[in-house]
Amino acid sequence: MKLTDTEAIRWVLAALDGRNEPVSTRRAQQWIARAVDADLIEKARPVFRDGAIIWLSRMMSNRAAPNLYRATTRHEVAVSSISSRFLAAGYSWRRDRQPATRQEHAADGVAERPGSIELIEVELTAKTLDRYRGIFTDHTRRLTEGVERVVYVGTAGAMRAVDREANKWVHPSLRDRIITLPVLDERGHIVGALDSLWSDVDAPAVPEETAAADPVAGSALPVWGGRD
Repeated sequence: MKLTDTEAIRWVLAALDGRNEPVSTRRAQQWIARAVDADLIEKARPVFRDGAIIWLSRMMSNRAAPNLYRATTRHEVAVSSISSRFLAAGYSWRRDRQPATRQEHAADGVAERPGSIELIEVELTAKTLDRYRGIFTDHTRRLTEGVERVVYVGTAGAMRAVDREANKWVHPSLRDRIITLPVLDERGHIVGALDSLWSDVDAPAVPEETAAADPVAGSALPVWGGRD
């Protein structure tokens, strides 16, 4: 079960319009209200959040409502926020492949555009040192097999740990393709600029009449990826 919030919806709706700036909060809330009425999504506002958390309804996912108080909730919502920004920047987004062995690692998501595949990791807290060694070994392999870069987005503390361990375990010839961006706070909210990640990417242009159309609640819902 994947979770998201209103802010991510603003950016996904922008991506569906072919725009690279978020739609208004009011428009996103209207879309959410229609989707709730159509039983496509559900939402709740737990006490630890300053906004609603949204997920696919049982009708859409055939799963019960998630437990919003589990430890992974912040991470899943943060992944949806980052994926929505990549979508608005002109990328497609999908889940990473399931690891075939214990030595392989699944990223939180895969962002793609013509000629480029990027692994995206969202890090709110630093992992153990042993885990980083295995993760970076797998990242190194995939960087030599067609992945253009690995992008880490997270808190300042987590990014310091990622940089330190990448310096240890990634060959110098590939090290500059491991990108770290300390733009998340401890709650998983984006508090810094992401523009440097796609400064050379233009969002796809769409006809004016397409951009003006408001996505209806009955249309296909985007899928947000993310593993803990």
